[in-house]
Amino acid sequence: QVHLVESGGGWAQPGGSLTLSCVASGFTLDDYTIGWFRQAPGKEREGVSCTSSSISSTDYADSVKGRFTISRDIAKNTVYLQMNSLKAEDTGEYYCAVDLISRCVLRVANYHYWGRGTQVTVSS
Repeated sequence: QVHLVESGGGWAQPGGSLTLSCVASGFTLDDYTIGWFRQAPGKEREGVSCTSSSISSTDYADSVKGRFTISRDIAKNTVYLQMNSLKAEDTGEYYCAVDLISRCVLRVANYHYWGRGTQVTVSS
């Protein structure tokens, strides 16, 4: 059974850093695309980053390029999202999800299974 669990969220000051983790079970992470998404209150869920080993692809939303880095640890079946230079507009619930067709496209509808999310709050 596919299962994704996010962790690492919390509070950070503007300019600070957080690292999110997404632990996968029920499938081999390296075979599929993993995406990170976020949703701020009152807004639609948006793509942040995705990574796919099978097609050697990584992508980032323009709003996080140069600040966020996605990576994976195959031995731990875990994907990370390192978030630096955080801004207030990065606040939201962060979700990881798996695309079983491995397209690495930041489109919500492409993803088949989702975690429950971890909250990130950036404020002074």
